[in-house]
Order: sequence, then structure tokens, then C-alpha cells
Amino acid sequence: MSTKDFLEKDYYAVLGVPKTASADEIKKAYRKLARKYHPDANQGSTETEIKFKEVSEAYDVLSDAKRRKEYDEARTLFGSGLGGFAGSGAQRGSGGGFPFDFGDLFGGSGHSGGAGERIGDIFGGLFNRGGGRTTTTSRPRRGQDIESEVTLSFTEAAEGSTVSLRLTSSSACSACSGTGAKAGTTPRVCPTCEGTGAASRNLGNFAFSEPCRDCRGRGLIVDDPCPVCEGSGRGKSTRTLHARIPAGVADGQRIRLKGKGAPGEGGGPAGDLYVQVHVKPHAVFGRSDDNLTLTVPVTFTEAALGAEIKVPTLKSMPVTLRIPEGTPNGRTFRVRGRGVTRKDGSKGDLLVTVEVAVPQQLDDKARSVLEEFRDAIAGPDLRADLIQQARSE
Repeated sequence: MSTKDFLEKDYYAVLGVPKTASADEIKKAYRKLARKYHPDANQGSTETEIKFKEVSEAYDVLSDAKRRKEYDEARTLFGSGLGGFAGSGAQRGSGGGFPFDFGDLFGGSGHSGGAGERIGDIFGGLFNRGGGRTTTTSRPRRGQDIESEVTLSFTEAAEGSTVSLRLTSSSACSACSGTGAKAGTTPRVCPTCEGTGAASRNLGNFAFSEPCRDCRGRGLIVDDPCPVCEGSGRGKSTRTLHARIPAGVADGQRIRLKGKGAPGEGGGPAGDLYVQVHVKPHAVFGRSDDNLTLTVPVTFTEAALGAEIKVPTLKSMPVTLRIPEGTPNGRTFRVRGRGVTRKDGSKGDLLVTVEVAVPQQLDDKARSVLEEFRDAIAGPDLRADLIQQARSE
């Protein structure tokens, strides 16, 4: 297949999708056509075998974002009338006009600059026209993400804390310096890809580049592997990281620390660190979102007559809370700004619930006073309506 034939092929039409089709739409179209024209389902049919190759060739280019971009760019340079343009050039060459040859555009005639170099750049990366070896370089690789755990006290979680984390991640093996070869030996150049790390895969009359299967893209073969990393060239490294856990973190929350994971390879960025947070319960305080909760006991007389009581706060001095007379058991009061620190620096509230404490033992004098109080406030039976409603249901 010539370069002209390649440019004239409309891979979008082959798959039956528009040029604006998404990667998912291209994949769905390919799967449908591959099932339809697969040789196993059409044994002995030369026509469907050809169709299957065309579909596979189209998908191989359009499914790869880089190849698809290069293919689109190349076709755009020629416009939609490629066939007429090429034919016109051929006629001019035979009729005394300027000679036109696709080989000129791809550097075949020795011209430099202009569209010829641009086209050569595009197709040099898209495919290997001569079926020869392509040269590839090791691409930067992002480092791996790391998972860790930390246990905080209730106060540390509410106010924020800096913790020390001991992390283990993958890095170059210290025994072989990342070569994967045993000490005193060196890897040899992969004979299959000749050290490029890439091999050609034939598709029709074109050869597309992919990682070499023998060396897995490294370009090197290890005959005597390092006993520490077993030839992988990777090892485990341990380091201590001081990480800031933000205020207000909740029990079970997963914190992401960007760029604090394993280092990248070939100049690639580091991965991320994910920290699973566990929070110890507090002996006094509880938590509801950004609010702290607290239950305080009050006496019967404080609830009945009203009082001012001292209540504790988290990492601060106690505050005075006014209990109005006639306060029922279980009533909750709000103390503003004494809760959990939020992301913007503000704080939630402290929710104080009062619990009337009933005396467990009474001496004769206290009992006598209470009996007099009971007689003084005697009135209708408070549970009469309740009993009546229960009977009417």
C-alpha cells in the first residue's frame, strides 16, 4: 500500500462513525464490525477477511489518541479532495507542467522545508513506511500512589495535626542500581528490538510500533538477574514523611496528599499519598459534623429554679452557660464558635445537652422537704390524658 493509498483511506467511513466520534463510540463501532467480519464467523470468505483487516486497521489508528491526531492532521493538510489533487499533479507532470510525486512530499526527492518536512514528521510518528526499525525513547512515567494509615486523638482530628508517616514505595533497586543485573554483570542489548524497546507489528502493508515483547520495552535483556530485585530493577525504599492532616478530619476519612507518593521515572511526576484516618473517641466530647456535643448533669433544683453552670470546652477555658428556670431534662443549648475547626478557619458550635441528675439516696430531712414540695405543687394527674389517648386508639 502506498502513502497515497493510505491518505485516501477514510478510516471513519470504514468504521461508520463521524470524524467527531468519541473514543467510546469508535470502540463500540469496531466491536460490532469485528464480530460481523471475523474470520471465525465467516470461514472461507475472502471478502469478509479483507473487510476484517480494513476494520482492524482503522481501529488501530483511531483508537490511539496520538495516531488519530496525526492521521487527522495529515488528511487536513491535503484537504478533502486528495485524490483529485494527486491526479492533477500527475497530469501536469506528463503534460509539461511541474512533476508531482508523493515521494517528494515525504522527503524522497531530497527537498527540505515546507510541507514535505511537516508531512514527514507526522507520518514518521504514525507508521513505519519501510518496515524498518523505529527509534523510541523512554517516556516519563508517573510514580505509584501509596496508601497509609494514621490514628489521631479526638483533639488532633478536630484541630489538625502534623504526623510522621513511615512509607514504603517502589524505587530503583539499590543492589543493582536499577539495571536488574547481578553485581559484576551487565544487561545486554535486546536483539529483537536492538535496544529501542519497540518492535513493529504488521497491519496490512504498514508496520506500527509497540513495546518489544522480549524486553518489555526496556531495550535490555538480563541474563543473570539481580537476586535482590529478581531482575526487575525495582526495589523497596522506606522514608519518613511529615504530613499535615487538616483540621476537622473525621474518623474513616481518606486524605489525599498530592505528589507525596512514589517518585516518578524518567522525569515523570510523583504519585499521590492517600492516608486513611482513624480517630480515637473522647472521654467527654462527641461530634456531629462540625459541632462538638457534650452532655452535662444538672440538679433538680438547677433545672427547676434556673442556674449558671460551668461547662468544659475543647482545648479552651470553661465557659458559663445559663440554664433558665423550668428547663426540662434533655434540652440542648448551643455555645457558638466552640466546635470543630473548618477549612476556612471558622469553627462549629458546642451543643450542650442537660441531664437532670436524680439523687440516689435521701436523708430524712431531704425526704421531708421533697414531700412538702410535692404537696405544694400537687395538681391534676399529668398522665391522665396519655392514658385516655392510649385507650381510644
